[in-house]
Amino acid sequence: MKNHFVQIPRRNSFSLFLLLSFISIFSINFLQAQPANKPTAQGAVKIALNAYSFNDVLTGKGQKDNKPTLTLPELLDWCATQNIEAIDLTGYYFPGYPEVPTDEYIYNLKHKAFKLGIDISGTGIRNNFASPDPAVRAADVERAKKWIIVAEKLGAPVIRLFAGEIPKGYENKWDEVAGWMIDCYKECAAFGAQHGVIIGIQNHGDMIKTAEQHIKVLKAVDSKWAGLIIDTGNYKVADPYLDIAACIPYACNWQVKESVFELGSPIKIDMPRFMKILKQSGYRGYIPVETLVAKGKPYDPYALVAALVNNLKKVQKAEY
Repeated sequence: MKNHFVQIPRRNSFSLFLLLSFISIFSINFLQAQPANKPTAQGAVKIALNAYSFNDVLTGKGQKDNKPTLTLPELLDWCATQNIEAIDLTGYYFPGYPEVPTDEYIYNLKHKAFKLGIDISGTGIRNNFASPDPAVRAADVERAKKWIIVAEKLGAPVIRLFAGEIPKGYENKWDEVAGWMIDCYKECAAFGAQHGVIIGIQNHGDMIKTAEQHIKVLKAVDSKWAGLIIDTGNYKVADPYLDIAACIPYACNWQVKESVFELGSPIKIDMPRFMKILKQSGYRGYIPVETLVAKGKPYDPYALVAALVNNLKKVQKAEY
């Protein structure tokens, strides 16, 4: 049988070895000199919806006979028509809230979202961890734990928890009240860790009005199972964009509002500025939008949400 392998003359083998070695060293040095690939802007974030935008039609508030004209499954269908990638299924709209829904309802909703290709980005409840009454705080921690389990069953990575309003008589005792909140968040984060659910601490213009307060609370909770939910409309400062930028490294979710100022403000969010801050931060994850009813102004959530989502999509494609 003939040998088909090419025979390299011995006198050339050492030269070939030197050549291959040089190529290998050059290739390694060249690759090491290249900058690491940065995440591309496209696909770095997923635009989502917070169901609270549809509060009135989901609850029946202001509707004919005060009856709901929309359900969560129907809202999922609408999201699919708008190519919205994810949804925060706020707990208020589940049957029987504040009691937890049945597993059948949870799993049917989860199945529908999956079939439509829509992620469930989170959920949330009402709570008050700033109440001077320990019994109120304890009851709300227990409610949070029950809904952490709901989030786990939904496959929602984050549950949104408020801090609470500044209690009367404690206006100048922020640190004392924050201590109560932090204890509650710690207990919830420890429970969330057991169920794979992150506790989202939201600035709601209540006990948490600034980036400094927001970050201070999170650092005191000191758990990888806690993060910040950045509500772009609820930093009560002169330039909210600066506070938004400061909190992004700690963000686990968002509420992107139509304005970064007061509800109903004629000054709309500077979406290019917002998206530039977001992209430069390297944040990857969901950015749910939330529109709200403003007193004295007409409100059509279908039109307003679609407009806000389209605005986000437009600036998302831009280079910054």
